[in-house]
Amino acid sequence: MFSGGDWFLKCFVVVFSMVSDEQLREILTEQREAFLRKPLGVERGVVLEVEGRLKLPQVLVLTGLRRSGKSTLLRQIVKKHYSDKEFYYINFEDERLFNFPASEFNRIYEALLGLFGKKKTFFIDEIQNIVNFETFVRRFYEDGFKFFITGSSANLLSKELGTKLTGRHLDTIVTPFSFKEFLELKGFALDKNVEYMTEHRVSLKKYFDEYLLKGGMPEYDSFNDPEILSKVYEDTVLKDIAIRYKINNVTNLKELYSYLITNFANTFSYTSLKKFIAIKSVNTIKLYVSYLEETYFVKTINKFDYSLKKQLVNDKKLYVSDNGFIQAVSKKVLGDKGWLLENLVFNSINKEGDIFYYKDKNECDFLITNNKQVIMAIQVCYELNDKNKEREVQGLLEVVQKFKPKNYLILTNTQEEELVIKGKKITVQPVWKWLLKK
Repeated sequence: MFSGGDWFLKCFVVVFSMVSDEQLREILTEQREAFLRKPLGVERGVVLEVEGRLKLPQVLVLTGLRRSGKSTLLRQIVKKHYSDKEFYYINFEDERLFNFPASEFNRIYEALLGLFGKKKTFFIDEIQNIVNFETFVRRFYEDGFKFFITGSSANLLSKELGTKLTGRHLDTIVTPFSFKEFLELKGFALDKNVEYMTEHRVSLKKYFDEYLLKGGMPEYDSFNDPEILSKVYEDTVLKDIAIRYKINNVTNLKELYSYLITNFANTFSYTSLKKFIAIKSVNTIKLYVSYLEETYFVKTINKFDYSLKKQLVNDKKLYVSDNGFIQAVSKKVLGDKGWLLENLVFNSINKEGDIFYYKDKNECDFLITNNKQVIMAIQVCYELNDKNKEREVQGLLEVVQKFKPKNYLILTNTQEEELVIKGKKITVQPVWKWLLKK
């Protein structure tokens, strides 16, 4: 993990000196060859969403956390639908193309045309590294070209594409491996009714214990090198935030992020954070937290309330996009794996609606709403026992009685049973089994 701080930011400024046409051809040839050598990896569940949009004219935007598998997804699409031939590929994460001016994109196109002949589809990685990239995307789009682009900053992409390509782009978020994708990586076959076979249940639980700690970052799961996660965090903080937003005091930025990640799943307010870090401006703290959210590294949720104003002023909770980063970045000694279980469950429901936590007389970990209606309530605890059972059950029951969601359950590490309390049937289920049915 990186250390120190501000000197790195000053040294990281890369001034683009115009590459020659010959150098540009070399770069593009090397990039294409490296891309075609890239392993196809595990076919992602999200590929079905992308394939459903292949024939649409819109620019297809794949966003998500750094190294979460966006480039591999592009590789799978090129292999399956473009015969590894009918495409152009550009990687703007390549330091040789840093600060390449958008106005010079015609030089790239001319080089590609000369090297590979006329194609009508561009695959472009980390396009947000090019200022005003949306100008050339729109120009080529209007000439009938198809674009697949990836990026690691939600706000930058949506702001720029929203300005120049309103109604002309469709977004897909690529997340780290789900548990089922993790199992496929490990070579575990998900046969029908596999959860009921004793031998397979033992293996499933073993893999789930590993997944709970390691998370689903594809490269880390494949090579088991913690430096991979540290590098993702380093690049996220420095490249995607500090350099892009010209933040000079990187030390303060890292201090804030370290505190938040260490205290994930706990309530906090922007005002209370001033007590623990050197940043004393609430507005600056809000801004810095929003930057980290934009990179998909974390997400904050509000306390449930029908009043938007109260939602904004009440304490929040923050969850980390992948459990592996909690081990790599957090300073918390995780004797209680219940925190990891809660973080994992959050990431597994993140796309299912608007998510809140609930707190009144009792507490409930997650409420999922759709069209302002509570559709699901989930309570998470590592083990349901005599010390916590009443608290966990009462928290869920209060939500059920108050909002009447159709679905509600308690998720645990290993326990499975049905409880009938006050006329309500409550399902208690292991997280690993719940994930297999998602």
